[in-house]
Amino acid sequence: MAAPPPPDPQFVLRGTQSAVHALHFCGGAQGQGHPLLLSGSLSGLVHIWSLQTRRAVATLDGHEGQCVTWLQTLPQGHQLLSQGRDLKLCLWDLAEGRNAVVDSVRLESIGFCRGSVLARGHQHWTLAVPGRGSDEVQILEMPSKTSVCTLKPEADAKPGMPMCLELWQANSSPRPLLLAGYEDGSVALWDVSERKVCSRIACHTEPVMALDFDSQKARGVSGSAEKALAVWSLDEQQALQALRTQELTNPGIADVKIRPDRKILATAGWDHRIRVFHWWTMKPLAVLAFHSATVHCVAFATDGLLAAGSRDQRISVWSLYPRT
Repeated sequence: MAAPPPPDPQFVLRGTQSAVHALHFCGGAQGQGHPLLLSGSLSGLVHIWSLQTRRAVATLDGHEGQCVTWLQTLPQGHQLLSQGRDLKLCLWDLAEGRNAVVDSVRLESIGFCRGSVLARGHQHWTLAVPGRGSDEVQILEMPSKTSVCTLKPEADAKPGMPMCLELWQANSSPRPLLLAGYEDGSVALWDVSERKVCSRIACHTEPVMALDFDSQKARGVSGSAEKALAVWSLDEQQALQALRTQELTNPGIADVKIRPDRKILATAGWDHRIRVFHWWTMKPLAVLAFHSATVHCVAFATDGLLAAGSRDQRISVWSLYPRT
């Protein structure tokens, strides 16, 4: 039997007025229960979308017309971080209908590397951002903005610029760890407290554009400008090991995300396609062809909804393989 054709989007959000470069789902306002979708655009605006009315309920303008590359809500739920190409990371207070910038961090690097955040209790969090030196990562304790350390590769490593970052913590240890994908195609695991690389593997021949990590299964996936996804794992000795390469039809992955239930993953492709894979077997499940330009970003909601943002100024929202 032929496989059924891929579904259409459940709905499409229009009105960003420029290319969509960042997406993030967050829980709805207290008592409403419905998730909100945040989008960051090339024109520097952050739109907050209601998935009930399918309209923008607020527009945040804090990046002086410069592209918004990363969005992340903090554990409190009403605080939002937005990173822009204006070398600024803004902290927004969204509680009770407010949308004010309450703090900001000056960034040292104008590259494409998105930050990463690790919650340390309700009031404090650790932030990783690209550092002043082209190959450096800066670790800050927030909200005090205290510099914890600068992670600088060994003199002979020469991995180039960090392109993507993922802070995380093993259940068995209070020490933060950082996965970093670099310009030379390698992925490195840093012990932040020791300021040293525990392990590094060459995953790609092109810069690592995106990675995601499943800390429960100690497995990660990365995408680059080439025609392949790399799947790798982390052993008990904190050594990274290449597991497999998943060939793709066309080159160029802009983003990759594992669904919160760790069943499937989605990629954002330069070829205008969203590709969906089974996370454990990497079996291709669907190719979603809706957008007419590069797909820059994908995001999953906790209920399993998938959103994709594109250079065509549209955000597609999909319901795929509903969570059981």
